Amino acid sequence: MTTDKEQSRRRVQSIEVGFRVLRVLRMAEGALPLREIAARASMPPSKVHLYLVSFVRENMAYQDPQNGHYGLGSFAIQLGLAAIRQLDVVTLAADALTELRDKTDCAIYLSLWGDRGPCIVAKADGRMQGSFSVRLGYILPLTTTATGLVFLANLPPYDTERALEAQRAYDGENARAPSPEDLAASLDTVRGQGYASTVGMLNRNFAGIAAPILDYSGKIAATLTLLGHSEFLGKARHKEFVKLLLDAAGTVSQRMGAAPGMAGEAD
Repeated sequence: MTTDKEQSRRRVQSIEVGFRVLRVLRMAEGALPLREIAARASMPPSKVHLYLVSFVRENMAYQDPQNGHYGLGSFAIQLGLAAIRQLDVVTLAADALTELRDKTDCAIYLSLWGDRGPCIVAKADGRMQGSFSVRLGYILPLTTTATGLVFLANLPPYDTERALEAQRAYDGENARAPSPEDLAASLDTVRGQGYASTVGMLNRNFAGIAAPILDYSGKIAATLTLLGHSEFLGKARHKEFVKLLLDAAGTVSQRMGAAPGMAGEAD
């Protein structure tokens, strides 16, 4: 005789198996034939068919009447849109800020892009930042901070042009402001390595490392930045902290719906 506990376990396992089929549909470029879905899910076609019949009935999947192939249905699309609406990068990144601060003793900042450039919206102050602290709501310089460089490297030019022009007008004869050629080279480096780092730009004795947080579409949603005293962030520690920062940014990116490997996790 089957117990209630065993029946419950079977129902849960049935859901897990069903999601194997849904994952195949999610990863596909288009509708797939039954045998292809079964092969990718490592399941017998007869078993996959039972799940697909139920999914079609609930609009989680659809069957093309012309060729019989299966794809994700309208309810699956509605679920995806609902998940996107519920995404809040500040909330999703909250524990990453404190965990990274505790591991490094540095200040950790989360910045969003605004009309005037990168704006700090959340932070976790660290023991090694000393008396230097950047307030919430502060608009960071674009071309002379790691945070600004990450946004410039990941946003399309039409999004950054206005803020960049304002930054250049403000810089005037600022000796630290890079030339257009130097800036272009820096942005190529940021894109290649997946993060930006600066020393002595925002404050003479401090260094910053920043990495992008990506969303479900692969676009930048925010930037995670580590700030510490330049002497504390020596060569060996810098390498270690880059890995920690990239891993944290990658974790938050996956929470935002970015595919594994899309975000800049360290090897």
